[in-house]
Amino acid sequence: MALMITEECINCDVCEPECPNGALSQNDEKYVVDPAKCTECVGHFDAPQCIEVCPVDCIVQDPAHVESNEQLQAKFESLMAVKA
Repeated sequence: MALMITEECINCDVCEPECPNGALSQNDEKYVVDPAKCTECVGHFDAPQCIEVCPVDCIVQDPAHVESNEQLQAKFESLMAVKA
């Protein structure tokens, strides 16, 4: 399941550099997650790094983008193949 950032985001800029897939970007009001790039850090880390560093706990699972660990792993592998 990809992650999403709620309206509680304070644009603190802490999460974006932690994302190994470049799935986070800033819009006018808050950071947003690109579900096509979010693997919840599967393939990189044991836990989503953006959630680990978020000071206001505004990063949650996105019910609109439900994915299994196998699907997240496949997305990770696809993203890494594109970078190669």
